[in-house]
Amino acid sequence: MARVTVEDCIDKVENRFELVLLASHRARLISQGASITIDRDNDKNPVVALREIADETLSPDDLKEDLIHSLQKHVEIDEPEPDPASLIAAGGVAAADTEEQEDLPETVTFDQMSEEELLAGIEGLVPPEKSDDY
Repeated sequence: MARVTVEDCIDKVENRFELVLLASHRARLISQGASITIDRDNDKNPVVALREIADETLSPDDLKEDLIHSLQKHVEIDEPEPDPASLIAAGGVAAADTEEQEDLPETVTFDQMSEEELLAGIEGLVPPEKSDDY
């Protein structure tokens, strides 16, 4: 990469590793057709990306956020929790929920097994017969 351009970018992004990540992400965006914010001057995409960061035509924080978003496979959407005051004001919704909860049994029991019963059950298992097909 252009040494002069990297030295210009260090003022904006102090960590060189982060600078490389941001510039490479921006260069990929440019190669995918994103519009550039400076004159190309016959430079390749990585140099254009570094010059954009150095000239502050793009915010490093925005690039970082975009990079993180592009790497996420599962995006959680923060939905606002309902305001308790609005639930009380709704009245009917909250009351219906409490009536349904009263119909449910209070304690749910599952089949429970002691450790001795579990070990006895495991010892009683018969291994499958081996055949020549495998």
